[in-house]
Amino acid sequence: MATSAVETPGTSSRKVKKNALSDGQGTLAWALVAPTLAVILFVVGLPIILSVIESFYKTSNGIDPTTGLADSGTKFVGLENYVNALTSNSTAVEGVFGSLPRLTNAFVNNMWFTIVCVSIETVLGVAMALIMARAFKGTGLVRAAILVPWAIPTIVSAKLWFVVFQADGVMNKIIGKQVLWLGDSSASQWAVIMADVWKTAPFIGLLTLAGLQTIPAEVYEAAKVDGATAWQQFTRITLPMVKPALVVAVLFRTLDTMRMFDLPYGLIGPNKYSVETLSMFAYNEAMSQRYGPAAAYSILLFLLICLVAFLFIKFLGADVVGDDETRAKSEQRKRMRQLHKQQVKRTKANNRTITSGESAV
Repeated sequence: MATSAVETPGTSSRKVKKNALSDGQGTLAWALVAPTLAVILFVVGLPIILSVIESFYKTSNGIDPTTGLADSGTKFVGLENYVNALTSNSTAVEGVFGSLPRLTNAFVNNMWFTIVCVSIETVLGVAMALIMARAFKGTGLVRAAILVPWAIPTIVSAKLWFVVFQADGVMNKIIGKQVLWLGDSSASQWAVIMADVWKTAPFIGLLTLAGLQTIPAEVYEAAKVDGATAWQQFTRITLPMVKPALVVAVLFRTLDTMRMFDLPYGLIGPNKYSVETLSMFAYNEAMSQRYGPAAAYSILLFLLICLVAFLFIKFLGADVVGDDETRAKSEQRKRMRQLHKQQVKRTKANNRTITSGESAV
């Protein structure tokens, strides 16, 4: 018996879409997430708000030039701290990149460390992931050894490398020269770069390894049947399929390097202009009791990091919340179907060749 749908006069014929969370799952989800959001808001959000407020004030400890009277206390100055940070010509310092204003020198050092460290760490991290992804005797030991540097606290790592880079340390004995790694020169920058790469390259390797383990072995088998070389498999299969995880790893390391503080501070020391970063510059301002300018510098660094994160997500497709997982799996299945069709066509062509040869005989 056919059942016909009766439409009530005056009602719309459009289908009413049921909310996927209308059955109470939305309320349960918010109830479960609310404690975590509250902790994040208290631990992260509140300090940011207080820093923004502090950046609008300035602490005075001296003589007011207009009145000649002692001027002490905190007063509201609006955007003066930001304007001074972006436009004032602070005292020039002699760094690796020449004589530059101290804030500009810290910014240049920041960008230099970020570009060099992340580039080297990406190459080494991918190589580590390829090694750890192979099945051989002692794989677990190799993985543990690679991940040990990443597990060491940064300040402890800085003190370990401090011993290595001393004038009579291991590094100078290896290269056979007396290099002042812990001075204030370009060698100090390379000391920080080597220490940072040693510590954090395993982080990129770990995330890349997670991406490698999602690639089916059948894809490589089909590529071998098609005659693909090892380099072609790496560039056409491994890199495209591991890109989502690799881009996220590079994004995390870029943001982490841009706020680098404890490694150069613990390894080289404070007030070393060749390795001074924006975080160290803001710290020095705070230690000099210039809390308003220090907060302004910190907020500017925070906005710079947000800008870099936005550009990563916009142009490189960094999937930091897992929204691209479905699309990645769909592309992976599509590649597998294409490889399977090529293999089937090649098998049929070989069968026809064999059949024609037998007929001729």
